[in-house]
Amino acid sequence: MDLPALLALGAVTGFMTTFLLAAVDRIPLGTAVAIEFLGPLTVAGLMSKHRRALVWPVLALIGVVLLTEPWHGNIDLSGVEFALLAGTCWGLYNVLTQHVGNRFSGISGLSLTIPIAALVTIPVGLPQVFGGDFTWWVLLAAAGIALITPVIAFGLEMLALRRMTHTAFGTLLSIEPAFGILIGLLVLAQTPTLVQLVGIALVILAGAAAQRGGTRTADPDSAETPSTAKEPA
Repeated sequence: MDLPALLALGAVTGFMTTFLLAAVDRIPLGTAVAIEFLGPLTVAGLMSKHRRALVWPVLALIGVVLLTEPWHGNIDLSGVEFALLAGTCWGLYNVLTQHVGNRFSGISGLSLTIPIAALVTIPVGLPQVFGGDFTWWVLLAAAGIALITPVIAFGLEMLALRRMTHTAFGTLLSIEPAFGILIGLLVLAQTPTLVQLVGIALVILAGAAAQRGGTRTADPDSAETPSTAKEPA
């Protein structure tokens, strides 16, 4: 068992969400997400073996900026710092997820990292509990969020990272703001601006281009045999 990697993954998993929420509390959501994307996009570029692959993360970054239009918000420096910390954790999360996923069968590594994430972030929530801001009905909402976000979403990401390069995975994650725009249009009747439509096109183009050259061959034995799953890929 690679205990240091598990502990590190659990820590960055917990603080990635915590820092983003702290950033959103201080700066506009679009601005926070745009800044946070700098983490995985930077990792995508640094981990690529080909210089030409750096074009796609840069293109996606331009698209993300156009999508979120961060220039429309008043910048709070503390919010920017929290968003940068969230992005740093996200970049480390991508690297550590692939590392841990190569050494554990299925998503068994996830079942170990989520409790670690909960433990390291407990001090963040304790002041609210003892300060009287806690209500018991929040537990139900928290349970639902915990099921959707860490368990399902992170589990699928871990499986994907075992089959993709950092460049492809990091760039494809940039499509999330595009889906946010689409859901806002269909469900909330929020019409995107022309600039945002251009951003969507750039992000999708970058994701598709990175995916074409970024497929990672999966090790079928690692998903079936625990002993071989712990060996480096």
